[in-house]
Amino acid sequence: MGIIGLGLIGGSLARALVAAGVPVIATDPSDDARTAARAAGMQIADDVATLCGNHPSMVVLAVPLRAMRVVAGEVSAALDDAPGWDPTVVDVGSVKGPVRDAIRDAGLAGRYVGAHPMAGTEHSGFDASFPDLLRGIRWVVTVDPGATRLGDGVPTSGKATDPDRLAGVLRLITAELGGTAAVLTDDAHDEAAALVSHVPHVLAGELLGLVAGAPVRDVALGLAAGSFRDGTRVAYGDPRRTEAMVTQNAAWVAPALRLAARDLEMLADALDSNAPTGWFFDRPEPLRDRRPRQTNGRTPGGVPEIPLRETAPPPEQRVPLEGDWPAELVERCSVGAVVVLMERETAVLT
Repeated sequence: MGIIGLGLIGGSLARALVAAGVPVIATDPSDDARTAARAAGMQIADDVATLCGNHPSMVVLAVPLRAMRVVAGEVSAALDDAPGWDPTVVDVGSVKGPVRDAIRDAGLAGRYVGAHPMAGTEHSGFDASFPDLLRGIRWVVTVDPGATRLGDGVPTSGKATDPDRLAGVLRLITAELGGTAAVLTDDAHDEAAALVSHVPHVLAGELLGLVAGAPVRDVALGLAAGSFRDGTRVAYGDPRRTEAMVTQNAAWVAPALRLAARDLEMLADALDSNAPTGWFFDRPEPLRDRRPRQTNGRTPGGVPEIPLRETAPPPEQRVPLEGDWPAELVERCSVGAVVVLMERETAVLT
């Protein structure tokens, strides 16, 4: 396994795979990150070309979104210099559409499977990484179902999502990492991520910014308790990382922010005029009994939550790995199913 980028996610992935006995070679442009990773017992390459020279079977791009295009080009150049090397290329970014564009422009589309671990913290860098961050969590794996290979193994286009590569990524997630995977299109992922990740980052920044600019800032911070802490946690992270995430997903974030701004403006008007406000506070009612059980892949007590897997799942939970099975996974995952196990000839969902 080759991992390019040893920040919070790349570093945690490297640590988790090493702990699971998977051979890993990694690199990072930061001398400090490479030194720390070597000290942690990892095999480290000084640059992307050297990493690729080791011919890993899978290359994970765990670099910032703003660097994705450049690094994809470096991997493509290394492939041109190594006939016969046939790696799967995966990313772990929080936005998928722009990454696929960069991968396609680099000539890597036929090798690419998108992935996004739904976990993280407000911290960054290799020193903030830890193996349990990515164990037993939900991942999103993205494909282009309109471009998957036909059952006879012939790609529908040069941009095809290769089912064999998809199966390899799903096995990595469900076996070595003990996680589950929702297989979706890029658009479905990016719209959902805007709602549950990117817009919350923006709103957390706004809350922190309101206090930062207030004349009673110090008093307010002295009074702050759980609601402010929980509502602003992610705003303490790297602002450039958050900015890149939000701007790269602008097509889905911007309309969601406009809806939120409209509702908040209406609430402010209602407060000014002493009008009813129940409509605002009652809107979340359909979801109040569906509070997420996991926090960064953990139960509320902080223990990694490993998904339950039936020893003999019924036929309706199985998808044979034949025909256009990736499209069937997309259809079923789009209504809430997740892949929990990859058998030799079957994907098991729950």
